[in-house]
Amino acid sequence: MTPKLSGRVVLVTGGNSGIGLAMAEACAAEGARIVLWGRNGDKNDRAVAGLRDGGAVADAFVCDVTDPDAVRNTFAASVATAGQIDAAFANAGATGRGIPFLELDLAEWRRVVTTNLDGTFLTLQAAARHMIERGNGGALVAVSSVSAIHGAAGNEAYGSSKTALLGLVRALAVGLARHQIRVNALLPGWTITDMSGGGYANERFRTATTSRTPVRRWAEPSEMGPAAVYLADPTVTFHTGDTMVVDGGYSVF
Repeated sequence: MTPKLSGRVVLVTGGNSGIGLAMAEACAAEGARIVLWGRNGDKNDRAVAGLRDGGAVADAFVCDVTDPDAVRNTFAASVATAGQIDAAFANAGATGRGIPFLELDLAEWRRVVTTNLDGTFLTLQAAARHMIERGNGGALVAVSSVSAIHGAAGNEAYGSSKTALLGLVRALAVGLARHQIRVNALLPGWTITDMSGGGYANERFRTATTSRTPVRRWAEPSEMGPAAVYLADPTVTFHTGDTMVVDGGYSVF
């Protein structure tokens, strides 16, 4: 059986660890060539080495997605190396530092929002321009969070930015459909990653979130992989403008 993503090139920002790397690994297992972006060159190198050890064709580029010039130049370098981009996962993100809302200053708010919202905008815009120029359609995915649909008290900048992504996805799904470009959002639930490590290490918080999750545990990053493969699959031609929630039932319990 031909792998679902054979001949496709998948870009994942923030792809050198956590959910981003897990999505890249899952897509690689289905035959995709992988392009990773991350701000840490050493982590990029380790991630690419792991993908290549598993038989994947993979490359990585250092890129700060909040920098328009960096996004434009890195996207051009990615295409020059891989030949094309068929699916782009805007996954690079930043979370809050647990600062109470009444003490939150504008600089901290902008630090989070600029990465999560502006970075996604710049990434998906670059990918959409490329896909339209090629004329072969493609898939754009914004990695949001269940914090977009439940109250993220103490993490207001993060929750607000992740909610805003849903509006961006819906608008792009409508605007880009005529170019055969599908646009969806992936909303992971509580997942064990470096970014969420502080919350997971807090026994009280971990117990509270686990008790609200019907499957009674946090996710492993690899459990987001099948959703990524589905969203990048070129045979899935009628699914766009959606929010795919992978949270063990947290948001409905």
